[in-house]
Amino acid sequence: MTEVTLTDPRNIPFLGADGNETSLADFGDKAVLVVNVASKCGLTPQYAQLEELQRTYGDKGFTVLGFPCNQFLGQEPGSMEEILDYCAVTWGVSFPIADKVKVNGGGASPLYKALKESRDDSGKKGRVMWNFEKFLVTPSGEVVRFRPKTVPTDPAVISAIEANLPAKG
Repeated sequence: MTEVTLTDPRNIPFLGADGNETSLADFGDKAVLVVNVASKCGLTPQYAQLEELQRTYGDKGFTVLGFPCNQFLGQEPGSMEEILDYCAVTWGVSFPIADKVKVNGGGASPLYKALKESRDDSGKKGRVMWNFEKFLVTPSGEVVRFRPKTVPTDPAVISAIEANLPAKG
């Protein structure tokens, strides 16, 4: 697990599912697990574990934040309304879902451009490899990166979340 401080990704604006501009800073001092999600992917069952994390740590200063992305074999083709409905009905998702984004290429969202500067546990940075790549953005703006096949409940993910929950005073 490699942490890196970037230009603080917490201040980079993006659109929420409602079309309004927001940023990770709007989540206060929460640790935020940013995940590019897709409804028609073999990794889609990770939604259940993401929701498990949300329910376990959501009231302790943590949130999952899903970014629908249709860049990988067109596996997120729906409208925002269809995506939100699918997430709620199929997986019981209670964490926020942002507007659909591109994560790679020239049209990549500014937030993802910054997140991709972080390195995974093997020291590699760059392109998002597939759906369900995870970036834990700490309250101080550091980023811990987990590749798509690392499940949300992997001990390394849990450890990173627990180490970055805001201190209770």
